[in-house]
Amino acid sequence: MFQGPRPVVADADRRSVDADFVSMLHRRYGRWDAQDLLRVAITRLFPGRIAVVSSFGAESAAVLALVAEIDPTTPVIFLDTGKHFADTLGYRDRLQTDFGLRDISNVGPDPADLERDDADGTLHRTDPDRCCHIRKVLPLARALAPFDAWITGRKRFQGTSRTDLAKLERDGPRIKINPLADWSSDRVAQFAAAKQLPVHPLVGEGYPSIGCAPCTSPVAAGEDARAGRWRGQEKIECGIHRV
Repeated sequence: MFQGPRPVVADADRRSVDADFVSMLHRRYGRWDAQDLLRVAITRLFPGRIAVVSSFGAESAAVLALVAEIDPTTPVIFLDTGKHFADTLGYRDRLQTDFGLRDISNVGPDPADLERDDADGTLHRTDPDRCCHIRKVLPLARALAPFDAWITGRKRFQGTSRTDLAKLERDGPRIKINPLADWSSDRVAQFAAAKQLPVHPLVGEGYPSIGCAPCTSPVAAGEDARAGRWRGQEKIECGIHRV
């Protein structure tokens, strides 16, 4: 078992995580189940230096419920892009109350970036990559600055680009932890039912993956779960994840 703090970054400039450290994490914890992995990450590996990044989307409740059972004071970062469905904002507030989450940060884009690149709020139509960059990628980079690790709710079944998703991976100067990587859609549903987790209101309207309102559409039966994200474009990710 990992004993006490250990340097995570390769150098004082925090340019990259040490590859040997990542390999050690894989060997020790790569096959642990979600709750045990989260518990060791939050309480032993990165105490006080780890955050959850949540979209409060279709399946966000599962990982947030697990984290709340371990430590409801764990910081949660929500990227408030200014383009979310009202249902998502309401769902965020409900989960915060239901799970007793005590440290949710609503992180928005820099007003100067919006004024320069998206003063009229229509950048998503002409340059969605740039829109995601200023509304998600840059704000997340600022929000993660104090942390050595972060937790996501990504899973391998969420599209062909995630089929090889690891539970622990390098992400620049940090470790990214994907505790639900090996969960199937059925397992997520069973967990949600067993825990009686609140369901995002848009799930019942055909949204299995929910992002910003202008760039998210319902998904038809048989389509990839993320088919409704940036429909009709080659874009498949916002930029905060490579896959």
